[in-house]
Amino acid sequence: MSTAPQPLDASLDGPRDFFVIEDPHHDGHDGGHDGDHHHETGTMLGFWVYLMSDSLIFGILFAVYAVVGQNYAAGPSPADLFEIDMILISTFMLLFSSITYGFAVINMHQRKVGMFYLWMVVTLIFGLIFLGLEIKEFTHLWHIGATPSASAFLSAFFTLVGTHGLHVTAGSIWLVVLLVQVGLHGLTPENTRRIMCLSLFWHFLDLIWIGVFSFVYLTGVLL
Repeated sequence: MSTAPQPLDASLDGPRDFFVIEDPHHDGHDGGHDGDHHHETGTMLGFWVYLMSDSLIFGILFAVYAVVGQNYAAGPSPADLFEIDMILISTFMLLFSSITYGFAVINMHQRKVGMFYLWMVVTLIFGLIFLGLEIKEFTHLWHIGATPSASAFLSAFFTLVGTHGLHVTAGSIWLVVLLVQVGLHGLTPENTRRIMCLSLFWHFLDLIWIGVFSFVYLTGVLL
């Protein structure tokens, strides 16, 4: 992103604001189209790099769970704690949210702002239901004494699932901010780029959760 410093008027008295503004002609392209394309390509590339770094974090958390996930310290095992029916419902909520986000992106490309809003709100609702079910699970576990300090298994479980939940929370907040941005400025190229970044992030969380459901919950109950 190219930026240019906002000029300051030394003759003005009182407090001064320091900020930068985006300069669409900084890249030397008069039409601005090539500059936007390069800007979009750079942002998406940078976001892919971020997702790869996030993948490493989750990879480490999965590895830790694989190593200590069966150290129960004479406490409860996954089969004693996990309510697989509720976990299955929350899994479907997150999967549905990825599908509805895809519908939102389709309507964004077709410039149907009303339908874009509708599918984004539906996506947010599915995401909030997922978070609500996760909070309910954590509260229940905490209430029966299955806290992170009870065993290595529970420490790894809360860290892995909690980290994913924090990501979904951040994505939900990001989604609300984007809805406000689109409401104020419309489907501008900048907002379109941000929507596509969130789309990658949301689908990434979906893939991570499929791993969590399969490796932590399903394996824990069946094995």
